[in-house]
Amino acid sequence: MSQPKVVVVTGVSSGIGRATAEMFAKQGCQVFGTVRNIAKNRPLPGVQLVEMDVRDNDSVKRGIQFVMERAKLIDVLVNNAGVAMLGAAEELAIDEAKWMFDTNVFGILRTSQAVLPHMRAQRSGRIVNVSSVLGFLPAPYMGLYSATKHAVEGMSETLDQEVRQFGVRVSLVEPGFTKSNLDANSPEASNKIPAYEADRKRVSNAVAKNVGTAPGPDSVANTIVAAALGAWRMRHTPKGQASLLAKLRRFMPAGPVDQSLRKSFGLS
Repeated sequence: MSQPKVVVVTGVSSGIGRATAEMFAKQGCQVFGTVRNIAKNRPLPGVQLVEMDVRDNDSVKRGIQFVMERAKLIDVLVNNAGVAMLGAAEELAIDEAKWMFDTNVFGILRTSQAVLPHMRAQRSGRIVNVSSVLGFLPAPYMGLYSATKHAVEGMSETLDQEVRQFGVRVSLVEPGFTKSNLDANSPEASNKIPAYEADRKRVSNAVAKNVGTAPGPDSVANTIVAAALGAWRMRHTPKGQASLLAKLRRFMPAGPVDQSLRKSFGLS
């Protein structure tokens, strides 16, 4: 009888991460879910919570060591933890941009570097990085968030080239708007410039409207589980808006895509 897959999912306190951890548990996997503070999180049935901050090198090393001491191996790493911020590129402070990159990009690098020695030793593994449709599309007033996801896409494709010799593969999951805390509660840049006020408000209202009508995190969670446990391919887009946007980007001329995006963000 085969042993259950050992899965680590980062950022399981709510939203996509929580739904994903639950879905892996239902598949019979041994699941470890990371949170920054266990005391502030509700228990998750079938999931062992691990206290870990992806922005802290030592915290990541301790978290992965905790998993290895209990499970002896790691088959799947899902890099889900992420943050976002709304604001024009000119409005964002450098420290705010660093905050996003530290979580969304360097957080993935930290956890991958902590897990890869174990995957290389066992000659197998799958790393699934949660990106976004904004990893291949522009995003007015979410430019630095989009930049982090573009970085995740490039890093993931390159990492896959490097580690496949060890039986390890890397995949991307690219969701669109999802009814989750990340999309619904993103803070705004602290340095607001009046010249951007009208368009920023239009984009904020459009984001709120899209999140309000978006599907819940289960669809993305399903896609992540399939990317982790199914046949390898680099990119996975959940059915619906994300899949449509990927096709539009690939097959439609740039002009109509640009117009469609501006309309979806409430811009003329």
